[in-house]
Amino acid sequence: MMNLPVRAARWSAGHPWRAIAGWFLFVALCLGVGISVGGHAATSADFRVGEAGRAEAMAAEGGLQNKPVERVMISGEGARDAAARDIAGRMKGLPEVESVAAPVRAPGGDVVRVDVTLKGAELDGRKHVEPLREQTDAVRAAYPGLRVEETGGPSVSKGVEELRGKDLSRTEVIALPVTLITLLLVFGSVALAVVPLLLALSSIVAAVGLSMLASHVFPDAGVGTNVILLIGLAVGVDYTLFYLKREREERARAGGRLSPRAVVELAAATSGHAVVVSGLAVAVSSATLFLADDVIFSSLATGAIVVTLVAVASSMTVLPALLAKLGARAERRRERRARRGKAVRAHREDGAGRITTALLRPTEKRPAVTLAVAVLAMLALASPLLGLKLTDMGRETHPRSIPAVQSYHRMNAVFPELKSTHQVVVRADAGRSDEVRAALGDLAGRTRGDRRFAGAPSLRTSADGRVSLLELPVPHYGSEDAARASLRDLRKRYIPASLGKLDADVAVSGDVARYTDYPEHQKDKLPMIIGALLLVTFAMTAWAFRSVVLGLVGVVLNLLSAAASLGVLVAVFQYTWAEGLLGFTSTGSIGSRVPLLLFVILFGLSMDYQVFVISRIREAALAGVPTRQAVLEGVGGSARVVTSAAFVMVTVFASFVPLHIIEMKQMGFSLAVAVLLDAAIIRIMILPAAMLLLGERSWWPSRGMRRVRAAAERPAEKVG
Repeated sequence: MMNLPVRAARWSAGHPWRAIAGWFLFVALCLGVGISVGGHAATSADFRVGEAGRAEAMAAEGGLQNKPVERVMISGEGARDAAARDIAGRMKGLPEVESVAAPVRAPGGDVVRVDVTLKGAELDGRKHVEPLREQTDAVRAAYPGLRVEETGGPSVSKGVEELRGKDLSRTEVIALPVTLITLLLVFGSVALAVVPLLLALSSIVAAVGLSMLASHVFPDAGVGTNVILLIGLAVGVDYTLFYLKREREERARAGGRLSPRAVVELAAATSGHAVVVSGLAVAVSSATLFLADDVIFSSLATGAIVVTLVAVASSMTVLPALLAKLGARAERRRERRARRGKAVRAHREDGAGRITTALLRPTEKRPAVTLAVAVLAMLALASPLLGLKLTDMGRETHPRSIPAVQSYHRMNAVFPELKSTHQVVVRADAGRSDEVRAALGDLAGRTRGDRRFAGAPSLRTSADGRVSLLELPVPHYGSEDAARASLRDLRKRYIPASLGKLDADVAVSGDVARYTDYPEHQKDKLPMIIGALLLVTFAMTAWAFRSVVLGLVGVVLNLLSAAASLGVLVAVFQYTWAEGLLGFTSTGSIGSRVPLLLFVILFGLSMDYQVFVISRIREAALAGVPTRQAVLEGVGGSARVVTSAAFVMVTVFASFVPLHIIEMKQMGFSLAVAVLLDAAIIRIMILPAAMLLLGERSWWPSRGMRRVRAAAERPAEKVG
């Protein structure tokens, strides 16, 4: 019974117009249904992690959850008090505003601040901040001698959202033309160059619609579309490229003796099968992100899985139809040229280029030396990983090109107590509310002499008296060592001394706790996820090639590639030497989400090259070619398409490096480096060197390979 890729390709090539129309109808249907149903955005409750998350849940239970707060700062010579009263009056009249606090003067008296609390959930503040901005602009115009500026969580989030949108548009401007030019150079045909790009973009559109439906099960944390664009363009072009190159190779080999449909079926039996295996590997690898127990990673996993499976579906269905039509057109052109007596130019679709040949030469002659040198080089690149420092990227790390962020820093310089807060939440029986309030007062008194705490503490109690919240201002950003030290002492020393005797639930949240607990949560989950990734890599490789040995080799190579790329990331972004080169300000750390995302996506994407390269090697070995020759032919024969695919991926990922959001910049850079190292060193030097040294042991315990070898040896024995 023929396999699924061949059956799908046969039907598609036999009914090309139906397949093409069906695909674009599917894309339109996915997008239309997604838009009509709408997406489901993650709520504040979905983001809760660790002790900080537990404290936030307790506060929400008592109606004391965080609310979106905007702050207007008025400075300069003039009627500051009148401007403050004007701001307060205007803001109180807005339906989006819940309350306006009394103006607060800075210690010097020359700056006044007005705090405005918005209605609704903390995450929804950015959706309702525009009317407040309009009122601030009106006051600014009425008092031209004063500096009137507005900032706060909603304004900063809104500014980051707008900047991210502009940046992503810029990546499209960079990635799409470079990808098209690369495909033109690979195929020398506009039609063939447009096909991969068209299918990748249509897959992205369909995946966006499907992800809206999926968000009702796995809420969208606002990053789903980003990963769909990032992964969709890379794998969509790659899968089409693998298939297209093999179809051209089979067509050139057939020399017109086979129909376009037959050529497409041959490509489906080889590259089509490899695309399905690769796509499943990316999807299963991405699914391990669900183990992180975090809404952001669940959103990333959903986007990656959906767009990968859609890209595989496009390669199995509409791509064979397009290739059959293009193949038929090429045959007609070939026949016309033959009738006119013109020479028919043959396309060379296999063989290694000069660079690949040069890289393979030492591997062929001295595989052990090549393997040792290449592995040592990768380990050297990985060595900075020993100094890895993870932090959750807070508001202070956002680009200062955003006006709200500029105002945020100016306000924090004047009012340092606004930089961060500790929120101590206590839940107890309502009858003990006085006892709880007294204990929290004792806690506030104990911190009063500690310079790591500043500003006036505030205490609130729920209407039912069961939940109390003490807010302690911290004059340091949540990512700073002093803030983290204050959290440690608060949890380990101050709270046990003041609240230790209470029979109550106590937990600490706030800016510092959030930025501390989230990376710790990721560190706790990382070993489990990496273990699952290793198991998936081993199982998928062993299943695809019926070889335990190749499964183990795949695990080691993926670990080496991920470690090296992460080491390069640390060396570049954790220090300051590359700031001017790549346009960023170092935070002295790596975003806590980046390593996990890198491991998962790289493990999945590296399977693309691994499956494609080893498939070519295994194909030759099953044809009776000795393993040594099969390795060299397989690597050399697949080198051009692997190089082209890697260049496309590197271009897509590198287009994220100019982005302003530091965490997205780090993700794009690390993935670009990872793919480059994987394609240039792992697949062309380390993998073939390892397989040359292993020889026939590479295929253990494949029964099919043993039968082929036995059949190849019998004629030799008879001749002897």
